[in-house]
Amino acid sequence: MQKYEQKNAKIPFLFFLLLLGFLIFIATLLYWAQIDRRLPRLYNKDIDSALRGNIISAHNYTVATSKKLYKAVVDTRNINPNKRELFLKLYSLYSGEKIKDIKRSIKSYFGTVVLSYKIDAISAYHLRELARKLYRLGVFVSYENKKTGITFLHGLNIVESGEYRVYPYKDTLTPVIGYVRKYEKNRMTKVYGVNGLEKEYNKILNPVQDGIIEGSKDIAGNIILNGYSKIVTRIDGSNLHLNISLKLQKIVENILDNYKKKLKAKEIVASVMDSKTGKILMLASSNRYNPSHIKKSQYDNLNITATEFPYEPGSVLKPVIFSLLLEEHKVNPYELVRIYGGKYRIGKKIIRDSHKFEWLSAEDVIVHSSNVGISQLAQRLNYVDYYNGLKKFGFTKKTGIDLPYERTGVIPKIYELKSEIYKAVTAYGYGIEATFMQLLKIYNIFNNNGRAVKPTILNYYQDAYGRKYFIDTSRYKQIIPIEVARRMKQILIKTVRKGTGTATDINGLQIGGKTGTSHIAEHGKYTNFYNSSFYGFANDKTHHYTIGVLVRRPTKKYYYYASQTAVPVFRRIVEELVEEGYLKVEKK
Repeated sequence: MQKYEQKNAKIPFLFFLLLLGFLIFIATLLYWAQIDRRLPRLYNKDIDSALRGNIISAHNYTVATSKKLYKAVVDTRNINPNKRELFLKLYSLYSGEKIKDIKRSIKSYFGTVVLSYKIDAISAYHLRELARKLYRLGVFVSYENKKTGITFLHGLNIVESGEYRVYPYKDTLTPVIGYVRKYEKNRMTKVYGVNGLEKEYNKILNPVQDGIIEGSKDIAGNIILNGYSKIVTRIDGSNLHLNISLKLQKIVENILDNYKKKLKAKEIVASVMDSKTGKILMLASSNRYNPSHIKKSQYDNLNITATEFPYEPGSVLKPVIFSLLLEEHKVNPYELVRIYGGKYRIGKKIIRDSHKFEWLSAEDVIVHSSNVGISQLAQRLNYVDYYNGLKKFGFTKKTGIDLPYERTGVIPKIYELKSEIYKAVTAYGYGIEATFMQLLKIYNIFNNNGRAVKPTILNYYQDAYGRKYFIDTSRYKQIIPIEVARRMKQILIKTVRKGTGTATDINGLQIGGKTGTSHIAEHGKYTNFYNSSFYGFANDKTHHYTIGVLVRRPTKKYYYYASQTAVPVFRRIVEELVEEGYLKVEKK
């Protein structure tokens, strides 16, 4: 009985020993599971980050591109104390960093430290060469982790940290080209478009897929390529190929810069468009910035005036109203219109001209830009036809140009056009707002047989496989009858030869257009400051171009009329089109 009791007493003790052994076994497994990630890896993975696509001009000049960024990482535990000074001097020599800054970084943490963040591809290549040399020189030594007992040798590593955007021609083609902002994704610096083409085509420019090489590594840490390796091809973003000529763009930008100073203007905007296709060959502003180094003083320049600045256009609207009258057969170009010496009253409002004509033919109302004449002729339009006519020409609608944040402008409400005064002031360009690009597209109608085409900056984009995707420029919409457009074209040519645009006339070319000068309204009142513009065309036998110039707020004394501001700029642009071979002067 006593022996039986002794055996029973041993059973709990044995059970306790077994349980203790099992718990120790489980604890050991958990411990090794936790430190397993600190063991030397036998498997490796290299990522080759894809880059944002390039933006390329009409003649294959890259105006925006992306470059890779790298960072230099060192484990301070692996630096041989006896060769620390050698490491500091060599790294400083290769990287361009100051020795005192490197010292500060190394002392900041006992372990993995980032020495440099913004290293370009060439510097990264040289630093990798340095890393190999430092190993051979014994600058790096093994280090044993006392907690885990694991020995490792990391040394200097150069790894990708993201990308940065480069604009080789600095402020050229801005603000059209736009700019980007940085963001972090998976510890990598990426960029996205904020305005301009960078914004409009952000999805097309964005990288598609990072390259990956994954597999077992050899003793030197290189990935062994075999049947078990995983390889994913890197696919960069697509490249944009523009209609814009970089050379013409730069030439016109210099012209605008000079005239901005001469006229003491707030800004000058100009564009050249192929009349048949709508392709934008040049879209320039005197207010530009370097997308890589935007200054606070340049924030106002970030917006694209051509599409984001609606303004009262002034007399450039008169041909639009006249074409509506022609279409409705409510005016004969040769009929006489009484001008009353350039002073005419409608209700309580007195309308004035800068010239004191008594009589003008209807077409000469446009040629000599008579406010009195167009105010009377506009009354012949039914208010519904007036309103629908403005809408038909594209007022209050986007042009469709491939730029973001396009504004639409405003026109009087349909019931307001029942008023004689509203009809009159709208006819000479007040009480209505339009953008530069809307007016350029409208004047293109007169030079393109009454057809409206969509302005386009992009010619095609090309993906990483070389496939090209062209922008369709064949679509058009008939806005006014061909005969009306041709008649208006002749009137605009006459305006250049005998009217307000005579300074743009060049023998051997077909040039037409219309001036516009309008008071600037501030705080609900018109000021003594002006916007002046000239929209028109320049053609030879085979080429047809629509050209627009807007001069915002010129302040040089006595220089505010379009004939003194926008017209000379227009002429200089046409002369450059001849010089660069876009137009050929016909010799007589």
